[in-house]
Amino acid sequence: MCKENEKETVVEINEAIIAGKRALSALKEARQSLKCASDWGIADLVGGGFFINIIKHSKLEDASQKLESAKQHIQVFQQELSDVVLPYEIHIRVDGFLTFADFFFDGLIADWLVQSRLKETREEIDNAIYYVSTTITDLQNYEKQYMLEKGAY
Repeated sequence: MCKENEKETVVEINEAIIAGKRALSALKEARQSLKCASDWGIADLVGGGFFINIIKHSKLEDASQKLESAKQHIQVFQQELSDVVLPYEIHIRVDGFLTFADFFFDGLIADWLVQSRLKETREEIDNAIYYVSTTITDLQNYEKQYMLEKGAY
């Protein structure tokens, strides 16, 4: 393999790592936003009233935007991963995450259902955070191994 191809491989790995870190950051923001919305949802459940309801819905909208951002970052990360030729396969198993944001706010009838959906969504995000973090670590380890084999370190 010529030096140019070796450089290109390292660049592709780094691009995937950067995209992964961005996805991880967006996931963590979404998780925090969902926690905030959930806290306001609990306040609403215990008799929050009109103003609590308005705040809760504002927090739900914010969470929806953060979820959409995280979804987009994960899609970019998956695209960057497809550019990296690895000696083994790395799979990000977040398929549920890519679709849950699409239906997250559809058909929410009661406050308890909102809380249930928020909990499920936070669990999905936690799973996505785990898989993205693991994949970033795998990429970093692969990059180190690749560089050692090519004598770049």
